[in-house]
Amino acid sequence: MPWVQLKLYVAPQQAEVIETALTRLGAAAVTMQDAADQPLFEPPLGTTPLWEHTEITGLFPAETDSDALIAQLIQQPGIDTLPHWKAEILEDQDWTSAWLDRFKPMRFGNRLWICPSAYSPPEPDAVNIFLDPGLAFGTGTHPTTAMCLEWLDGHPPQDLDVIDYGCGSGILALAAGKLGAANIRAVDNDPQALLATRDNSANNALTDRIQAFLPEQVPTAPCDLLLANILAGPLAQLAPTLTALLKPGGHLVLSGLLAGQAEETIRAYRPGIELTIHAQKEEWICLHGQRQA
Repeated sequence: MPWVQLKLYVAPQQAEVIETALTRLGAAAVTMQDAADQPLFEPPLGTTPLWEHTEITGLFPAETDSDALIAQLIQQPGIDTLPHWKAEILEDQDWTSAWLDRFKPMRFGNRLWICPSAYSPPEPDAVNIFLDPGLAFGTGTHPTTAMCLEWLDGHPPQDLDVIDYGCGSGILALAAGKLGAANIRAVDNDPQALLATRDNSANNALTDRIQAFLPEQVPTAPCDLLLANILAGPLAQLAPTLTALLKPGGHLVLSGLLAGQAEETIRAYRPGIELTIHAQKEEWICLHGQRQA
């Protein structure tokens, strides 16, 4: 069958918000490519730099009304104005295979790998997470996800109780489970994300340790480690909620925000948690702190 292809031309700092919005609106695939013939030299392992002018393409079923889609897109969180866009009809292709051509096994830290099921793990004895692209955001390709995965690789949550807040595909919950966490609560306000998390947990033999919840349903027992890779605005608004979900002395890892948004986010968590910048990739940062006793 034919497809509706929506292309948007964005700056790097807009890319994650637009990508997340397209997947939440039901895109069968979302891809990024250079929109201005800008070369990118070989990046450090586990990083995915974006071009100054990035073309994001969302693929939707043929019956999708492009005007209605744009109207919904402009109402998504984090989108104040819509970048230049165009919609066109494409004939059927094997889009899953085309997506997989772009999605290769990736290593994060010393031993953590994300591998699509079409590939054999490059290091079979490493910590391998099997994850295919789908409707829920989170495959490890974005710098914010990469920094959280690298933090987990460097701080294995062995026998800890972990919460992945804003789980998307469940990628951070899966990593925590593979690295030894005892129990993981994956939380998202999108039912599609919870379905994806449950499916990915089954594919990684982690259903006994990962449970998926809507925010209003998540058990409130405090955890040892809470990870939240969402946007700066929601992170600040959620400060009381996330702090309450953390044990005294528990670790908080936040990402999904730009360097210029760090101070506002840090202030939102004081005095209970003193956050500092743990890592930065391009303009994106990852914060870490511990809840005061």
